Amino acid sequence: TYRDVRFQEELQFSVYNFEKADVKSLWDALNLHEAECRRLLTSGGPLLPAYDQVLKCSHLFNLLDSRGAISVTERVAVIARVRALAVGVAQAWVEKPA
Repeated sequence: TYRDVRFQEELQFSVYNFEKADVKSLWDALNLHEAECRRLLTSGGPLLPAYDQVLKCSHLFNLLDSRGAISVTERVAVIARVRALAVGVAQAWVEKPA
């Protein structure tokens, strides 16, 4: 059953995501991955690792949100930051030589 296969995993990650994740470390990691994505974009790539940084930022945003560490105002701003990274990668991908 699903419980046999995934219950412990779901339980442990839920405890981490909602109770144990260190908020300062999550913010630091978000800022680090955002800066790395921007660095890759401004230096011309590579683009797939830049996109990977976007995914990490999105995941970190979700962790911060689940910890209740983002205010309503901050939430809008962080979503805009991650979205801007995604748009940057998508634009660079479309504009890259074939």
